[in-house]
Amino acid sequence: MVRALVGRKAVIAKVGMDAHWRGAIVVANALRDAGMEVVYLGHASPAEIVAAVEEEDPMLVGISALSGNHLTEVPAVINALRDAGIDDVAVVLGGAIPASDLAALQEAGVAATFPTGSQLGPMLEAVGAIVDAVAREREVHR
Repeated sequence: MVRALVGRKAVIAKVGMDAHWRGAIVVANALRDAGMEVVYLGHASPAEIVAAVEEEDPMLVGISALSGNHLTEVPAVINALRDAGIDDVAVVLGGAIPASDLAALQEAGVAATFPTGSQLGPMLEAVGAIVDAVAREREVHR
């Protein structure tokens, strides 16, 4: 599972104005430890995320959202990616995501969602879940 990540690239970004960066950094470090090259943008707008994806050509965009803006900001990122002709990148989301919002996020194109407090066990399990989400997304676009 982790071998599938070696030499691959991810873009990790925060949307919104919250100052909670720790989760995004933990995930970025776990992906790096699993062999991925990670580009961490910090706080970024949808346009900045698209620009990074165009420049870096990642297989994954990881978004952290903790300020309650996930139903507007994350679909905006996905729509901006689509508008740029980018539809082969898996978008995963972590943060303060109510269960009632999961279906709307999946419908918007989020490949996997990791709400705050997700009981994923060791970080390697989270990495495995991300690998699975990326594989599913790539299969859809073949």
